[in-house]
Amino acid sequence: MSDQNAELDAALERVVEAARAHLAAVKAAAGRIDDDDVWQAYVDLNNASYAYDEKLLDAYGEVTPWDVESIDPDEADSRFGLVGDGSDGAAGDPYPQVVSVRQRRDYRVPSVAALLRVAENARRTSVPDDEDPGPVESVGEAVLELLQAGDGSLASLDVPELEPLDGLLTVTEVAEPLDLEAFDDADGSGPFAPVEGDQLVGRLDEHPFLPDEEDDHAGHNH
Repeated sequence: MSDQNAELDAALERVVEAARAHLAAVKAAAGRIDDDDVWQAYVDLNNASYAYDEKLLDAYGEVTPWDVESIDPDEADSRFGLVGDGSDGAAGDPYPQVVSVRQRRDYRVPSVAALLRVAENARRTSVPDDEDPGPVESVGEAVLELLQAGDGSLASLDVPELEPLDGLLTVTEVAEPLDLEAFDDADGSGPFAPVEGDQLVGRLDEHPFLPDEEDDHAGHNH
């Protein structure tokens, strides 16, 4: 039994060392998601715990409170794509194309004055109190102001002052990613224009319900 005890002591020491290494990796990652070192340390700690649990069971018929299964490091790395040698796995299989998602959505402006007021309120909240935000002078400028206030999200245009019309979204495979420096700031069509080699995968058409149509549509469901 002395040999088994020595093996148990060694297995327990490996658990302690693995736990310390895992904690050190977690601290070094500082909350970084999918950190390779944390994952490797986790696998080592898991497998050290599993080995100790098995030896304790074999020697004394006792178990630890750790309900773990052995993890094959190579299989786990391949499955989660955390490491690769270029021959297989996600890291060794880069997709040659770039996926480009492009969206257009049109709006009707029921009241220009109302839209300008909303945009000016949004502008005032985004500038320091000691600065004059200046007036919003056009509907286009008003919409741009709302988008800037919403960090570019189209959800920022979901306001009563804008009435959504039809829109569409396209998904295209392109050979090269967008190069903003290749287009003038005033060029609104160039970045969206297809070029040779682009492949349109498909498009989604948007037909939003207007408020009165939503009421009619709801009534038809009864």
